[in-house]
Amino acid sequence: MSAAEASIPMAEAIRRGMAECSPAERKVARVLLSSYPSAGFETVAKLAARAGVSGPTVLRFANRLGYRGFPDFQQALRDDLDERSASPIELYDRRHGEPDAGEASGLARAASITRETLERTFGALAPDEFERAVELLCAPRSRVLVGGGRFSGLLARFLAQHLQLIRPGVASLPEHDAGRVEAIADLRRGDVLVLFDYRRYEEPTRRLAAAAKARRASVLLFTDAWLSPISSEADVVLPSETGSPSAFDAMTPVLALVEAVIAECSERLGDAASARMREVERAGRELDLY
Repeated sequence: MSAAEASIPMAEAIRRGMAECSPAERKVARVLLSSYPSAGFETVAKLAARAGVSGPTVLRFANRLGYRGFPDFQQALRDDLDERSASPIELYDRRHGEPDAGEASGLARAASITRETLERTFGALAPDEFERAVELLCAPRSRVLVGGGRFSGLLARFLAQHLQLIRPGVASLPEHDAGRVEAIADLRRGDVLVLFDYRRYEEPTRRLAAAAKARRASVLLFTDAWLSPISSEADVVLPSETGSPSAFDAMTPVLALVEAVIAECSERLGDAASARMREVERAGRELDLY
């Protein structure tokens, strides 16, 4: 199914479509993703020059995604940006303007949407990206720092607390500014910054990613299918579908993906994870906390 036919975000459509592109067309895709979305609004000539290809190659790339021409591609990009930046109140107004869904109860409707969103999340996930994420989190000498946004911070803490049970050197990003400055200042090559960033993307989170890259740390990003701006500089990107029965983006698929990462990390660490959990249990009993 082409991007023009499928109801998937543009950035994700470009990522998926790269496998079917010619080498020259893949150059166009990489430029678009590295400077998304601004590169998509350049002229055909400018985009071709940035990618080091011909103008017809850019047009063939747009055709490959299912668009009749470059103006059609750019209009789809504008529509995608409207969706990408939608606020909860905009989603609420849009949902209440839709026709009645019929006789299905709210519970049945929520169950259906949740199942579909979970299936799309895991169906679209690139196995090599998942594998790379696990490798980063299990690297024995790395330090892992985990942070998120207003709501996704809950998931960041969930991941950090589980990783702390199975390996040393894991910390949650402090809430206060001074603590964040110190944590980022300590990052070095080989360390990993894990960030959660979802639409209405947070500029402070992007700055954290940039600072980590400047220190040659790796960045692992959990984001939505519209892809946070951080995706252009992240080493690994794990997107989730966020469709929900309400005006708020669903975090259930993100939690399911986080749990899958935790499970695979536990398997990968093996005896080291078991020894770590036993040590944590002993420390808890010594302090009379368990």
